[in-house]
Amino acid sequence: MHLNKTIIATACIVAFALSNANAQAKHEDTEFYTPVPQKVTPGKITTEAPSDAVILFNGKNLDQWVMTDDRTQPAQWIVSDGILTVNKKTGNIETKQSFGNYQLHIEWRVPQNITGTGQARGNSGLFLASMGKGDLGYELQILDNYDNKTYTNGMAGSIYKQTSPLVNPSKKAGEWQSYDVIWTAPTFKADSSVNTPAKVTVLFNGVLVQNGFELKGPTQYVGPAAYRQAHGPLPVKLQAHGDKSEPVSFRNIWIRELTVL
Repeated sequence: MHLNKTIIATACIVAFALSNANAQAKHEDTEFYTPVPQKVTPGKITTEAPSDAVILFNGKNLDQWVMTDDRTQPAQWIVSDGILTVNKKTGNIETKQSFGNYQLHIEWRVPQNITGTGQARGNSGLFLASMGKGDLGYELQILDNYDNKTYTNGMAGSIYKQTSPLVNPSKKAGEWQSYDVIWTAPTFKADSSVNTPAKVTVLFNGVLVQNGFELKGPTQYVGPAAYRQAHGPLPVKLQAHGDKSEPVSFRNIWIRELTVL
């Protein structure tokens, strides 16, 4: 009985300390600007899905998607001419199906007439695992960074606020870009502590920008990332960021579930 009380008291102290630290933290605390990733000119995008892939967007409808904030509602983004475009009035969307380990291909485009600077220039996000309403989950950043300075762990190809891309293979606004992702989901022990952290490998326009990076936890805008909640397979989410710049578009989205031996 004494031992249980001690454990509970310790947990309360840790939770209070984390809450207090986050209350005093600023978003700038976890942003860094150097070193700046080297620019690389990418090659052509490969678009064809393999035979065992689940097609998440076929250019015709959003049958595989729902609204994140209310999963009973069908996704309400805009589909036109084979392209999916963010509808910032409705919020984020995520897949009906949940996934553990997977390979994912997605193509995205920032409008050619994009305005704004820094994080307000074609901002969206690919959440590799969505943890519910809003922007909860593990985010791979989407942003125009062809010639747009921002903190490097907030660039396109970054795991947002955790690590910068190895290089910067961004194309000009108005051109289609691609992410190819290998996602290894985190695993947890019986007490909900981390057993193995999430890992991700990302090719951005065919160029390696994340090489088996171990995530420190879900994305945090303010404060350091940490694993605070055990979970199993989760949906993939696309972000409607809500800034004043023109909305991002997507096409050719497919996924292959993987078994990690």
